[in-house]
Amino acid sequence: MKKPPIIWTNVLFFSLTFLAAVILVPWYGITHGFSSAHWIAFVACMFYAGMSITAGYHRLWAHKTYDAHPAIEAFFALGGAFALQNSALHWSSDHRIHHGQVDDPVKDPYAATNGFWYSHIGWMLRDYQGDSYSDYSNCRDLQRNKVVMWQHRHYMKLVLATNIGIPLALGLMVGDVFGMLLLAGLLRLVLSQHFTFFINSVAHIWGSRPYTEKNTARDNGFLALFTYGEGYHNFHHIFASDYRNGIRWFHYDPTKWLIRSLAALGLARKLKRTPVERIEKAKAETLMNKTQIRLAKLPLAQDKLTLLQQEYDLLLKKLQHFCALKKQVLEVKKNNMLQQCEKSALITQYHELEAAWESQKQAWLALNARLLKASFS
Repeated sequence: MKKPPIIWTNVLFFSLTFLAAVILVPWYGITHGFSSAHWIAFVACMFYAGMSITAGYHRLWAHKTYDAHPAIEAFFALGGAFALQNSALHWSSDHRIHHGQVDDPVKDPYAATNGFWYSHIGWMLRDYQGDSYSDYSNCRDLQRNKVVMWQHRHYMKLVLATNIGIPLALGLMVGDVFGMLLLAGLLRLVLSQHFTFFINSVAHIWGSRPYTEKNTARDNGFLALFTYGEGYHNFHHIFASDYRNGIRWFHYDPTKWLIRSLAALGLARKLKRTPVERIEKAKAETLMNKTQIRLAKLPLAQDKLTLLQQEYDLLLKKLQHFCALKKQVLEVKKNNMLQQCEKSALITQYHELEAAWESQKQAWLALNARLLKASFS
């Protein structure tokens, strides 16, 4: 099959900016040096560009995990142009296709099944989209968004204004325009782009799949450090409407923290969260499927498979009871008419079911570990 034509503009842009960054930035650092002000500005520009993509392009517009004030939308629209990753409309359209056709070597715009190079940057170096490039029929909602369409219409003007204007203004502040253009402009541009591209490539190759094995997306806590919390990709691909990627308190997800902070300030609302029951059920089902596949290869494994199914059914039963009572407790706490004794009794029952669920969860994990260990011995 003949490959699509090369997009020489993209090839030259990515090649020249990369070469300039790896040559000019070290040269200037050695000959002139960068001050702490340079590095602070560099980090600030990295976060502005990166979080405009993660909190804006990705979680706000592509997946609509929350609603934001128009001023915040404008802030992210400018940051997206600063990141130079195409307009929010085009980016969101590509990303929605990716989620709908994930891993399809033809339909997924950056399918990981086509290899690391393709999913990381190769998909942008040839005209793979062809006539469908400007088909935004999957983004009718965004076509009604005034901020998104304003950015889409004036995208190139905004790219020039932000990528020249922001480093220039910072350079004038510290008295070193050229150094700031190199560090906060050039190096920031190259790194912020490739860090975001890691989500297309690395996050579909290295990591764990605790929530689903139906696609290549993986959770990678180390990758989250470079992608503003987007490294928990296995979770994201099964629960894409959740405003969080890292759901545990210790998960590094600054994008989640930013969205939550905006909500506290009244600048974001309708934050969507996946119910605990759905998350735990997905984890249990994925683990059971892994164990079943391995046990099925062993002779006389039927008794073990039956035990596994019984424990799985009991786990889900206790999970459902716990989550149902949790909803009742939340409703009761809002009801000031109920007597304190009634509330106390319900909360006591809640803690008992929570303990039962946690106990069954630990027993379930121990059973899987034991069965898997036996399958390899």
